[in-house]
Amino acid sequence: MPLRIGFIGAGANTRSQHIPGFQKLDGVEAAAVCNRTKLSAQLVADEFGIPKVYAEVGELLADPAVDAVCIGTWPYKHREYTTAALRAGKHVLCEARMAGDLADAREMLAVSEALPGLVAQLVPAPFDFQLGPTITRVIAEGAIGDVMEVTVNGLNGSGLDPSTPLHWRNVSQYSGRNIMMLGIYAEVVQRWLGDTVTLVADGRIAVTERPDGSDGGRRRIDVPDSFGVLGQLANGARITYQVSAIAFGAPPPGISVYGSKGVIHWNMGERATLAGNGHKAEPLQPDPGSDRGWRVEEDFVNSIRDGAPVTLTSFADGVRYMRFVDAAWRSWQEGRRVAL
Repeated sequence: MPLRIGFIGAGANTRSQHIPGFQKLDGVEAAAVCNRTKLSAQLVADEFGIPKVYAEVGELLADPAVDAVCIGTWPYKHREYTTAALRAGKHVLCEARMAGDLADAREMLAVSEALPGLVAQLVPAPFDFQLGPTITRVIAEGAIGDVMEVTVNGLNGSGLDPSTPLHWRNVSQYSGRNIMMLGIYAEVVQRWLGDTVTLVADGRIAVTERPDGSDGGRRRIDVPDSFGVLGQLANGARITYQVSAIAFGAPPPGISVYGSKGVIHWNMGERATLAGNGHKAEPLQPDPGSDRGWRVEEDFVNSIRDGAPVTLTSFADGVRYMRFVDAAWRSWQEGRRVAL
């Protein structure tokens, strides 16, 4: 019998990655879809040949012919739909970011732990699929010595134009406490270097409103479009995040890890260099067999069929990065240093 997947929310990533990703796997069927409206769900069903369309999430979850669900909604619905799906006996692949805030993430983890027979997986930050395992190994083996400083540059100018339509990331009603790309970078740093233990954050909302395509009006923005975090990692290193949508002409996004014996510079697009102190930087190539590529749907199916452990990304790891994101939001709002 095939593994039958239901889709809750069918936005761009679900249509470009998840549905095709499942449909290319042997013995997996895209069985049902429920989107924001039944009409939009029907359009997705027609595009991908999905046989069942539901107007309500509860109807899809009640369908005994659906074995697992892929939740592709915005973060504000992740807790509600994930916990309902698990309680309905469905395996869950939930889109990132994990949840609107830390409390929601912890509830998702608690429900998943109470139902250990079901697979609960988050879509991972995909930035470092190629080089991440190699960078993690190089750091762990001491090739750059003790980690001293880490800088994260997530600067771009995509939000400078106030006529650009509203995006879900612009309003906390939909994004929760997730600020631009902060949580995605934090997830990558967490893989390489472990947890942050304390931080102080500040932000600015420069473009205060945008056109709301849903009704033709304009909507106030309450998520910063410029944000900075200064923190300390558990290994003692300092870390600085700069994320911005109002920095036109900024250098390419990336992460630099400065050690006592050398430095790693990684840039978006999976280019990295490694240099020892006093030596020329050399390109860092992925270890043989370590370049994962995009295998999110395959990993999810393997965990269901074979009991393979969820590594990218488990709900427990999701709670770890949500702890960071939540603390950064609280630090900005309350104007104080926060211990994690």
